[in-house]
Amino acid sequence: MNVHKNAPLTPKGREAMVRSVVEGGLSQAGAADLFNTTPKTVAKWVKRFRAEGVDGLLDRSSRPHSSPSQTPPATCTAIEALRRQRHTGKQIAAEVEVSPATVSRVLRRLGLNRIRDLEPAEPERRYERENAGEIIHIDIKKLGRFQRIGHRITGDPSAPNKSRGAGRDFVHVCIDDHSRVAFPEIKPDETAASAVPFLKAAVAYYKSLGVTVTRVMTDNGSCYQSFAFRDACRDLGIKHIRTKPYTPRTNGKAERFIQTALREWAYAKAYPTSDRRAEELPIWLHQYNWHRPHGGIDSQTPISRLGLTKDNLLRLHT
Repeated sequence: MNVHKNAPLTPKGREAMVRSVVEGGLSQAGAADLFNTTPKTVAKWVKRFRAEGVDGLLDRSSRPHSSPSQTPPATCTAIEALRRQRHTGKQIAAEVEVSPATVSRVLRRLGLNRIRDLEPAEPERRYERENAGEIIHIDIKKLGRFQRIGHRITGDPSAPNKSRGAGRDFVHVCIDDHSRVAFPEIKPDETAASAVPFLKAAVAYYKSLGVTVTRVMTDNGSCYQSFAFRDACRDLGIKHIRTKPYTPRTNGKAERFIQTALREWAYAKAYPTSDRRAEELPIWLHQYNWHRPHGGIDSQTPISRLGLTKDNLLRLHT
C-alpha cells in the first residue's frame, strides 16, 4: 500500500494498519514502515483497537482532560457577580485578587466584557404605517467614484489606478414606510445644500403618485440638524423625526433599501465608470418599484400598495 510520506492516516487507514498487525501477523515495526509512521504510533492505535474496536480509531478532541491552571469556578462566579453590579475590570481584579487579564478572559468567556452586554437585548420591533406617506425614511450612502474597472474585477493589481482621487457619489435615498416605494438621487455631497433639494424632490415624486407626505424620519447627521432642513420641513408641512442616537435599526427600512440597492444595482455588475453606474440607477429603480416582489410586504410590488386605479397605474407606468 502506497501512503504519502508524513500524510496523516484516516480512520480507514488506521484500521488497515492495525489489522495488518492484529490479523495479518505483521510486526509493529513492519507496519510502521509500510504506512510511513513510527512503531510508537502503530502501538498506540493497536492498543486502542484492542480496547475499543473500530471506534477507538476515530479522531478525538485534543482538549486536555484537565486544566489545572484554569480559573476556579468560585472565582468565576465572584467575577460575574461583581460585573453584574457594573464594576470595572480593574475593580473586580482588586476585589477578587486576580490579575486584570484573568478578569478579562473570564468576562469574555461569559460574554460580559462590554458594559452594554449587561443589558438585555431589546426585542425587535417591527412596525408599518397604515397609509402611504405617513412616514418616509431618508438616509445617505457614500460610494466611491471610479474611471476604470478596478483590480478586483480585472485581477490585475499592477495596472495604474486612474480612479484615485476621483471622489465620491452620495446616494440620498428615501423609502415610504407603508408601500416601500423608494426614491434615490445621487448628489455631490451630504450637506444641507444637497439634503434639502432631495427632500423636496422626494416629496414631489410621491405627490406624483398621489401620496401626501406628512412625516420624515432621518438619523442625526449634520445636514438633517441644519436650520435649512428644518425650514424646508416646515414649508412643506412635514413633521421631522430624528432617530435615537446609536440606534440605526429605528431607520431600518432605509438601511435595508440601501443594502438592496448595493446588491442589485451598485455592485450587481462591473460598470466601466461610476457615471455608467449612475445611468443605471433609474432603470433599476423602476424595476424595484414596479416589478420586484418585496419580501417585507408579502411579496407584493411596492407600487401595488398605493391603491391606485388601473387607469392611473397605466398612465404612471407609461
